Amino acid sequence: MDASLNDIKGKIASTKKTSQITSAMQMVSAAKLTKSEQLSRNFQVYASKIRAIVTRLVALQLDEQTQDNDELNIMLANRKIKKTGYIVITSDKGLVGSYNSSVLKKTLGMIKQDHDSAEEYLILAIGGVGADFFRSRKMEIAYELRGVADHPSFDEVRQIVGKAITMYQKEVFDELYVCYNHHVNSLTAQFRVEKMLPISDLDPKEVEKKNESYLLEPSKNEILAVLLPQYAESLIFGVIIDAKTAEYAAGMTAMRTATDNAKNIISKYTIIYNRARQATITQEITEIVAGAVALE
Repeated sequence: MDASLNDIKGKIASTKKTSQITSAMQMVSAAKLTKSEQLSRNFQVYASKIRAIVTRLVALQLDEQTQDNDELNIMLANRKIKKTGYIVITSDKGLVGSYNSSVLKKTLGMIKQDHDSAEEYLILAIGGVGADFFRSRKMEIAYELRGVADHPSFDEVRQIVGKAITMYQKEVFDELYVCYNHHVNSLTAQFRVEKMLPISDLDPKEVEKKNESYLLEPSKNEILAVLLPQYAESLIFGVIIDAKTAEYAAGMTAMRTATDNAKNIISKYTIIYNRARQATITQEITEIVAGAVALE
């Protein structure tokens, strides 16, 4: 019985240590989540401004195109789809609940449904979990980025963002999608697939009732040639920030669940320990009484 009591005490002690670790990880994830949410809000200010400018210039180009029959910018023009690119965003490690499995399983299912052969698509992986997942399945990974900072700057992710834009411009693929988990709140994330290229979410009607006028130097086509790739880069960067925010929320929730489970286990083993100890004491008292009676 002593051995059993010691085993139970050992389990309680080890579980308490685990709960301390998961509780600390929960607090770390919560702090990262708060900062990432603020970073996302700050980025939205920039995103809304550049979108307004680009939408205005695109509207002007479309108006003139109907008159002058100019060619549409390569970032806007649809072309025959021979190959599709997918940017898949995951974390570099686990301990984030179903965050990674949700993205990977749904992305894999979508690719198998939409493509008949591996020649029809390629993958750009952000995060080690996703890169390892697709590589183990012999799927083509054109580029991968690991070790993204907790709160990435644009300069840090410029490599993969710029690579994606360049590959599209060189017609390595003809359309680009980003697959990731969108942050809704600390408890909820939604799997999303968003089309990044060609840029198709700009609606000229958004600027019809606005009276802004622009003095353009050089021409608007030359400005768009520079601005549209930057706009596409900002869209991808915004998605990366969003996915990182969802990752921290998932990590916080997973560690909170782990901590709660550890506390339940500690409570369960404490009851078992107390009952076993009580039984031991009762048995010892019984033996003492029986011995005293035998001596009478």
